[in-house]
Amino acid sequence: MSPALARLSALLPDLAPWRASADFRLLWVQGLVTYFSGAMAMIALPLQIKELTGSPLAVGAMGAVELVPLVVFGLYGGALADAVDRRKVILATEAGLGLLALLLLVNALLPEPLIWPLYVVAAGVSALAGLQRPALDSLLARIVPHEHQTAAAALNSLRWQMGSIAGPALAGLVVAYAGHAPAYGVTIAGFAVSVLLCTRLSPAPPAHDAEKPSLRGIAEGARYAWSRPVLLGTYAVDMAAMFFAFPNAIFPFLADELDADWSLGLMYAAGSVGSLVLGLTSGWTSGVRRHGLLVVGGAAGWGVAIAAAGWFGNVWAVLVCLAFAGAGDMLSGLGRATIWNQTIPEELRGRLAGIEVLSYSVGPQLGQVRAGAMAGWTGTRTAVWTGGVACVASVGLLCLALPKLLTYDSATDEDSRRRRAQQDAARRTDHREAPDHQETPERRGAPDPV
Repeated sequence: MSPALARLSALLPDLAPWRASADFRLLWVQGLVTYFSGAMAMIALPLQIKELTGSPLAVGAMGAVELVPLVVFGLYGGALADAVDRRKVILATEAGLGLLALLLLVNALLPEPLIWPLYVVAAGVSALAGLQRPALDSLLARIVPHEHQTAAAALNSLRWQMGSIAGPALAGLVVAYAGHAPAYGVTIAGFAVSVLLCTRLSPAPPAHDAEKPSLRGIAEGARYAWSRPVLLGTYAVDMAAMFFAFPNAIFPFLADELDADWSLGLMYAAGSVGSLVLGLTSGWTSGVRRHGLLVVGGAAGWGVAIAAAGWFGNVWAVLVCLAFAGAGDMLSGLGRATIWNQTIPEELRGRLAGIEVLSYSVGPQLGQVRAGAMAGWTGTRTAVWTGGVACVASVGLLCLALPKLLTYDSATDEDSRRRRAQQDAARRTDHREAPDHQETPERRGAPDPV
């Protein structure tokens, strides 16, 4: 292979997790379907609220409605993921999300759609997502080897970007030309396919000595997170970045202010385009050991790009800035996911995943409220660029307060080395206990011998 081809190959996504695990492949495809179909509802729901109310505050209020269910069920979902079969949790919540999409469809087909069911469904989606994400995240840490966690995070982000680019772009067209109901119909079909795929996942039972979900168990996970400055840094940086610089809820009003109603779908998709480009060139991240630098650098880049998006008055410049913001967000996300999956013990993985749900979900929900309220007070563009500046400042302050995040090294960090040894021991045990004809984690996804 020529040096040029070798350099190009090093940039391409690392497919090692895809080759090593059949369950990872199933979850990857399932997630692609869910993200694509869910993006349709993600666009249609706030746009429907905007059309029914004409108020940026009413759109931003979605974040307030979703916040409490997300906090409560996210924490409980983390404890549940450590106590029951994680596959069953994923199946039940996917089916529930499909039923909520059906309610949106029924409401959209009414002669005069009601506004309150939209908020009820938004709260229900938030609750089910809070229950599901800890099970999904903790399952990934189990089925993907320690050394492939960054590659798995990159592939998952790439999957999400593919769905979130096509979904919003198509949703904008579907809603504009066919109405909200067809968009909700696509969402329902996507969740039906997702449920069928999830039935093929391997069982993921809890440890034999796992306790039932309880406040004491949740508190144990919180104490562990509080005692680890590196983990605290990942949570705090993400929440600060999302709270100050997540203006998605006011994109419909930004498009109006720029006299570019046609650009709404592109605004929602632009960040995903930037993330997709980074994902397609993410091979180099498999060799990174200082993942804290990815977290901080990506979050700061996100803030700078959002500030620029609010400052520029040209819609194409805004779209380019949003694409750069998406690349920064993905870079930070790769660092966070790798640190989480490489350092957290298996017996606490579900509960810590519940805290992770809060760190990357509560921030955006509060950010929607902040953006909507600020836009109503100062104007849409001012709300966007001031949030970006505040994001950069907050990330800098957190680096000063939590310096261990910047010095994290996966090869020398004590928690990372302990988690690697724990996973290796579990694999050896599984291999010894598996009958000759049974598929072991090492064999799963490997090519048949010739």
